[in-house]
Amino acid sequence: MQRCCGKITSHLWLWSTLLFLTLCFAPVMLHPQCLDFKPPFRPQKELEFCIMYKEFGCCDYQKDQELMSKYYQIMDNFDYSGYTSCAGFIFDLLCQECSPYAAHLFDAEDPSTPVRTIPGLCSEYCFQFWNKCSFTIPFLSGDPYIANFRENQTSLCHYLEIQDKDYCYPYLLNNQQLTQNLGGIQVNSDGCLQLCLEEVANGLQNPLAMVHANDGTHRFFVAEQVGLVWTYLPDRSKLERPFLNITQAVLTSSWEGDERGFLGLAFHPKYKYNGKLYVYYSVEVGFDERIRISEFHVSANDMNEVDHTSERVILEIDEPASNHNGGQLLFADDGYLYIFTGDGGMAGDPFGKYGNAQNKSALLGKVLRIDVDDNQRGPLYRIPPDNPFIHEQGARPEVYAYGVRNMWRCSVDRGDPWTKNGKGRIFCGDVGQNKFEEIDIIEKGRNYGWRAKEGFSCYDKKLCANSSLDDVLPVYAYPHRMGKSVTGGYVYRGCEYPNLNGIYIFGDFMSGRLMSLQEDKTTGNWKYNEICMGMGLTCAFPGLINNYHQYIISFAEDESGELYFMSTAIPSATSPSGVVYKVIDPSRRAPPRQCHYNPLPVRVKSNLIKFVPQETLVGIDLPNENFEPQSTESYQWHQELSDHRGEIGAGVITPVPATGTSKPTKNSRRKGRHRKNKSKLERAPHIQTGAVRLVGDSRSDRGRVEIYINGEWGTVCDDLWTLVNARVVCRQLGFQHALKAAKNSEFGEGKDLRILLDDVKCVGTESSLLDCRHAGVGTHNCAHYEDAGVICGNSSYVAEV
Repeated sequence: MQRCCGKITSHLWLWSTLLFLTLCFAPVMLHPQCLDFKPPFRPQKELEFCIMYKEFGCCDYQKDQELMSKYYQIMDNFDYSGYTSCAGFIFDLLCQECSPYAAHLFDAEDPSTPVRTIPGLCSEYCFQFWNKCSFTIPFLSGDPYIANFRENQTSLCHYLEIQDKDYCYPYLLNNQQLTQNLGGIQVNSDGCLQLCLEEVANGLQNPLAMVHANDGTHRFFVAEQVGLVWTYLPDRSKLERPFLNITQAVLTSSWEGDERGFLGLAFHPKYKYNGKLYVYYSVEVGFDERIRISEFHVSANDMNEVDHTSERVILEIDEPASNHNGGQLLFADDGYLYIFTGDGGMAGDPFGKYGNAQNKSALLGKVLRIDVDDNQRGPLYRIPPDNPFIHEQGARPEVYAYGVRNMWRCSVDRGDPWTKNGKGRIFCGDVGQNKFEEIDIIEKGRNYGWRAKEGFSCYDKKLCANSSLDDVLPVYAYPHRMGKSVTGGYVYRGCEYPNLNGIYIFGDFMSGRLMSLQEDKTTGNWKYNEICMGMGLTCAFPGLINNYHQYIISFAEDESGELYFMSTAIPSATSPSGVVYKVIDPSRRAPPRQCHYNPLPVRVKSNLIKFVPQETLVGIDLPNENFEPQSTESYQWHQELSDHRGEIGAGVITPVPATGTSKPTKNSRRKGRHRKNKSKLERAPHIQTGAVRLVGDSRSDRGRVEIYINGEWGTVCDDLWTLVNARVVCRQLGFQHALKAAKNSEFGEGKDLRILLDDVKCVGTESSLLDCRHAGVGTHNCAHYEDAGVICGNSSYVAEV
């Protein structure tokens, strides 16, 4: 390297100052991308040639060595004068393949376009390069167009020029907005982490568990509430025959929000050798409803199918009500099976003097721990000798922890990949009653407070004041204005996205909110950040999306530790609108080949169903070959009104479509647009009751829903707000599809307006929200932080599979 350093290092000092932090937050405007259409990374082995990108970029050590070799091959063609004049230019141009913005410099952000052979240059730099080193061009590029332009400085630099001056080389080096905090998780102005998703599976009926067998095959198994479990291969193809089918035994219904059904699935830690798995589901025995934990064995003849005759009922517990059924099964690091039960249902845990959760002689409202090893003969399970209440009179020996209301989704922390810090911790989301949702870390013998407490707050004041309560507080609790049904998640410990290491990611079933917690190692406190889907170019990578169905049912890890979640558009056990999403950090990935694994072969006896993604990126206009332009003769009066949003209120406004035999109003006829000397506002039709508009966003396809009723504009509350409701609004606005039913005032609060509609329930065929069921105009029990919104679209994407 020393023989070329004189001219090469003119600007290395700038990049060498970009010290990379494991986790930092960067502005949302960035879109770093490599030539393989993936995010940049931090090289495992320090670069020796393109050292300005040694902290963060698109080259690993192997690629760096290739570029160094190419550099010397080119430079060997020149004499000393050529060497001293052009070494720096050749170095600069070659090393831009390592730039975090390589895809943009080489015009490779769209995989369908040809990649440049020379990076996009700023015009002044290009003129200097041409004046000193135009003779080097044939050694850098075989592009015939460049060869034709080589003798003409203006034509060549025009061809090499990049339109976006902020991204051209070398201006981007001095653009602080592009270079500061490169590689950190991107955040918006509200501190919301910007992540992306990858669709993994779809068409599922309330998918509420996704687990792996830890057998080296890297298959994943997705359970549906109706009692079906499906096998997916590493290439995401689905086996046509289910892995498990106990639909005849499972108690559930098609009612939206029914909490009964197939609720949990766990593979034995030694499944690879003993073939045992455990399921948690609702059953009806006579007139009684129960939860049942059963053991199954995989078939001896097919590794992708359970032997349905092998079921052995390990435990059954009577359920006094149809809700609060719990449902989590997991094996912790100690090898024991943990069972998470609900408190029995109804409201306020009304069973007995103190409720089920505080009663250690009841199995409801508990975390149970049992030993299911070596149970071929003798008892179906044994009590671990260190269970905390094994010697307490009247207490059930299975109880490991108590005082829980309805823990929905728990997970075991794999621990930091290098230090193993946090390994073995059990995180749970416990669904609240009226005010708070909470996240707990489960510890042996601890009381988690319910029904005395809900979150950090007292619920039963008499119990709460009891000095013997000795309860452990949650690590985090949030109020119902943020969400009303927590879905516990996972601490990310995967390999592919290093920035996420140590972040606990969870969600809320009702609000659709994705959230995160990160522990401060010095104080032990947990810092909260909401997770938002990356907008603009943040998720503009092949195969990534930035939207999901609103009802977040469950989270999952695959065998390699990558993170997923499942959600649905309609919370019914029979609605095939469930989707599995993989969580993606678009700001930084692991170095190439670091996360490689070789799945063990899977012998398949069933037909395979190839995975076909259904969802698309929103917020970016992508090419659509089937797009048909609208007739220019059509009078787009609502667009004209949006141009005057400052005069009549921001947003897109549309009239209620005519239904039945009603006639269009006079002002809505097309002939009105030909009248001269009339302003656009004078030509706009009279606003009818039931008209809607979208406000709170500069884009016309999304915003807070406001409705015009009896001469005033007002907002709509998000209680019962679904994609079906959103579809009515979007169709009214002239869009083909509803992409998202937004909640929790995602597009701001309409504080200056009254809330006009609440508890809106549409079937999808209505002409306006007024035609849907609702609590009555002006009748509501909500606040503006629950203002509803929508994202609409005209792409071929359909929200429900």
